Amino acid sequence: MTYIKTKLKRSINIEAIITLHYFEYMKNFEFKGESHNFWEFLYVDKGTVAVRADDNWTTLNTGDIIFHQPNEFHAIKSIGKDSPNLVVMSFTSDSPAMSFFIQKSFTLSMEERSIISKIITEGRHTLATPMHIPSIEQVQLREDAPFGSQQMILLYLELFLITLIREHREASATSDPRTSSPEKESAEHERINEILKYMEFHICEKLTVKDICDTFSISRSALQSLFHEQLDCGVIDYFNQMKIQRAKDIICDGSMNLTEIAYFLSYSSLPYFSKQFRIATGMSPSAYASSVKGITDALRNGKERGREAE
Repeated sequence: MTYIKTKLKRSINIEAIITLHYFEYMKNFEFKGESHNFWEFLYVDKGTVAVRADDNWTTLNTGDIIFHQPNEFHAIKSIGKDSPNLVVMSFTSDSPAMSFFIQKSFTLSMEERSIISKIITEGRHTLATPMHIPSIEQVQLREDAPFGSQQMILLYLELFLITLIREHREASATSDPRTSSPEKESAEHERINEILKYMEFHICEKLTVKDICDTFSISRSALQSLFHEQLDCGVIDYFNQMKIQRAKDIICDGSMNLTEIAYFLSYSSLPYFSKQFRIATGMSPSAYASSVKGITDALRNGKERGREAE
C-alpha cells in the first residue's frame, strides 16, 4: 500500500500574544483609550462596563465579550454598581478568518467561558508577569513552566476563536423568525427572570431542579429546555455559577474567610468549594483573594505616588 499524506488547513493561526490580563477595575474607573496594531478582546467576567470602539459606545454585562481590530481606537469605563472583573487579551494574527470579529460583540455560552478559564489557567502556569496589573505591556515567561504550556495558550486561543465563529456564524445563518413569536419570547424571558430571582434568593441553600420545578409548576424537561434556550446552559450549572460569583463578591469585600464562605453557600466542605471555584474560574479561592489584594495594593500605591508627585 502507498500512503499519501493530507495537509490540513489552519483556519486561524495565532502568531504571538501581546498581553493577558485578568483583573478587577475600581468602581467609576475610566480608561481614556488607545489604539495599537494588533487584535484585542475584552471579556466581562463580572459587572457592567461601557466600551468605546472608534466612535461607537457599547454596554457590556457579565458574560459579554467585544473584539477590537488592529488600529481601532478603544476606551472603557465602569458604569455598574459593582467593581467589574475583566479579562483582556491581545494577540497578533494575519488569518483572513479574523475579519469575522470586526465590530463584533457576543454573549458567551458556558462552553466558551470555560475555554477562557483554561487560557487563564495556562497563563498562570506560563507567565512570570502578574495578570492582575493591566499596565504591563510585555509578558515575561516562566523558566519553570510546565511542558507545552506556551503552545497550550495558543491552542486554547485558536480553539476559542474557531468556536466563536462556528457558533455565532451558524446561529445567525440558521435563525428563523417564524420559529417563535415576540409574545412567546417575552413570556419565556419573564419566566426565566422569575426563576433567576428565586435562585438568587436561595443562593445559600442546596437548591435542586425538583425544588424549582415544584415552585414554578414546570416539568424538568421544560425547565432544562428553557435554560438551554435562554442561557445556553443547564439549571444547576447556572446555579453553581451564581454561587461562585457570590463567593467572588464576598472575597472582594473581605467580610468572611474561605471556610466561612464555603459554609455560608452550603458547600459540603472547604476542599469541595475550592474544587468548584477552580473549575469555574481557573484559579483557587486563595489565589483569587491574593489577586484581589494585589490589585488593591497596586491601585493604592499608584494613588500614593500620584499624591507625592503633586
